Amino acid sequence: MALELDTATLQAALVGYQRQIEEIEAKMGDLRRRLGKSAAVRPGAGVTRTAPRRHRMSAEGRARIAAAQRARWAKAKKAKKAAGDE
Repeated sequence: MALELDTATLQAALVGYQRQIEEIEAKMGDLRRRLGKSAAVRPGAGVTRTAPRRHRMSAEGRARIAAAQRARWAKAKKAKKAAGDE
């Protein structure tokens, strides 16, 4: 049961949200005035935003990990075979 919204409803929602934005901005302006010009705070002041670091592995590193995993599987397979022979 999908709720279908017509254009008029969406436009009314947009107007309502715009009004809320204006009210919030007015309240923020009032707070800035109360703080005074010497203590004015810029939005995002003191906050440094950096892109999240992406950890990249070299081909050599991937090869070492793959080799180690193959060795673990071989050891497990050998141990299972030895246990089955007894």
